[in-house]
Amino acid sequence: MDVIKAIEQEQLKADVANFSIGDYVKVHAKVIEGNRERIQVFEGTVIARKGSGLKETFTVRRISYGVGVERIFPIHSPRIAKIEIVRKGKVRRAKLYYLRDRVGKAAKVKTKLD
Repeated sequence: MDVIKAIEQEQLKADVANFSIGDYVKVHAKVIEGNRERIQVFEGTVIARKGSGLKETFTVRRISYGVGVERIFPIHSPRIAKIEIVRKGKVRRAKLYYLRDRVGKAAKVKTKLD
């Protein structure tokens, strides 16, 4: 078991942004199209974080042309170039799945004032 843990520790990224649920983030993901590689930015609210260690993921939700779009990213994936925190959110829940049922201003998360 210690060998597996050692390999997992080796794979972990050291420069992961310290973001939490409710934050509005820009995720720069590497996309491969044929023989070309480019960076695609996915911008939205973090509604969930799951798992721990190498298997940790987070879900980002945004509204695109009136349709809710969610994407799940592994935090330690080599496909993620960087995660930018645009603004911090003030929430009291670990999962914000209730935002799926809300439209417009009701789906907004309050901004944390530091």
